[in-house]
Formats: sequence, structure tokens, C-alpha cells
Amino acid sequence: MTFEDAQRVVQAFMSSFKQPSEGLNAQGFGGAVIDGAQLYFEYHGKTQRLETSALIHKFRDAPKPGVLEGFQEEEKAGTPTGGGTLDYEQENKSLFLSRYYEQVPQDAAFQEDMKQLLATCEVWRDEVLDRVATRVFKR
Repeated sequence: MTFEDAQRVVQAFMSSFKQPSEGLNAQGFGGAVIDGAQLYFEYHGKTQRLETSALIHKFRDAPKPGVLEGFQEEEKAGTPTGGGTLDYEQENKSLFLSRYYEQVPQDAAFQEDMKQLLATCEVWRDEVLDRVATRVFKR
């Protein structure tokens, strides 16, 4: 996938929500808030793939011991991920569900993927986060 392909896919997605957007900036980053959920896009030029990430939680400090492992246990146990994978980014202390695209998806398929990712992420924010916190902090 070229940068131009990724740009077009993101712009088409944003226009489906009636949100005018430049899509990706010159550094390959973009983002949106859709129905209160935060969605980020990043084009990786070296691997020529588009990363899409829905925010589950932004930590103020580094996560307490056992928290990330608790989320990983949920993923391994089969908690739906909306087609994504659990992704903790240490530099911004944020936990995401992320999907990667190496091939250019059709616009309608990408829009459905993003809707599914955002809906699933809402479950992780509302239910899974509470479950993990309850388990970890009861120990």
C-alpha cells in the first residue's frame, strides 16, 4: 500500500462520517473522534502498511504490575477484539485495539472494519477494563 492509497482510504472513511479531513498528515499520522471514541491512523512507509488504532485507555502513569497482563489474558481467552490486536504504546502510555492493512481495502469493507473496531473498543473500555482492574487490584 502506498502513502497515497492509505491517504485515500482514510479520507473516504472520514467523509463517510461527514467529517472533512486531510486524512494523513505529511508524517503519515491522522485521527478522529467518532461518537466519543478516539481512532488513530498511521502509515508505516518502511513496511507500506496502514495501522488503525482505537483507544481503550490512556494511563496517567505507567500501568501497575499485572494490568497489561490482565488485558493480554482477556485477549488470549477469546474476548472479541473487532479484528484487531491488543497494542500498548509505552511512549504515550496508551492501550489500543489495532488493525493493520498491507493491501488496499475496499472503502465499504474498511468502513465496516472501523465500525467494528470502534464498537468492540467501547466494550473493552466499559466492561473489560473494569474486569481487569477488579481482578488485578483484588490480588
